[in-house]
Amino acid sequence: MIAEMKNWRHVFKLDPAKVIEDGALERICESGTDAIIVGGTDNVTLDGVLDLLSRVRRYLVPCVLEVSSMEAITPGFDAYFIPTVLNSKEKKWVMDIHHEAIKRFRHFMNWNEIVIEGYCIMNEQSKAFKKTNSHLPNDEDVVSYAVMAEKFFRLPIFYLEYSGAYGDPELVKKVKEQLNETTLFYGGGIRSYEQAKEMKQYADCIVVGNVIYEDIGAALDTVLAVK
Repeated sequence: MIAEMKNWRHVFKLDPAKVIEDGALERICESGTDAIIVGGTDNVTLDGVLDLLSRVRRYLVPCVLEVSSMEAITPGFDAYFIPTVLNSKEKKWVMDIHHEAIKRFRHFMNWNEIVIEGYCIMNEQSKAFKKTNSHLPNDEDVVSYAVMAEKFFRLPIFYLEYSGAYGDPELVKKVKEQLNETTLFYGGGIRSYEQAKEMKQYADCIVVGNVIYEDIGAALDTVLAVK
């Protein structure tokens, strides 16, 4: 999965706490996106995850669970993305809950399916920023987190996450210039063809989420922007 992931240019992120009709889900899964990520911040339940998994599995697109709740982990996904929030003020979100998960599940874990994401959350107003008690880094901090992710932790993904807000393309460019092996994911506020095209100039892969539930046509346009 890590080898395939390096070729991803676009992924859709579906929130198990939100409702998506079958017709819209079919259009998303058959859009040409490289993968579907199932994940969210609040109210992520096993029932919601299982519902999306069973529905997405009707299609050929790879399906990944981004783990935010140990209670919602289930077999059946192609891969499991594990965030470590590099700009959190609490060690809990960097390694402690990961340690607890390994204690509970290590006998069942297939490490070939597990991908660690070095997150940097940039939107102070977002639920993810507040939940993880993150601090807002300046540009040099962000670049340094990216270098740390690649050179120090050897992480396969550095995820620059604006969580609902549209970020700074120049900062994404600065980050990309520092990365050689680690794949740069950008997520946040992409709601149009133009925004998708702009961010894809620099990010290896863009993540599109909220617009799926606001304007399905605009969401599908973001796939066309990167192909």
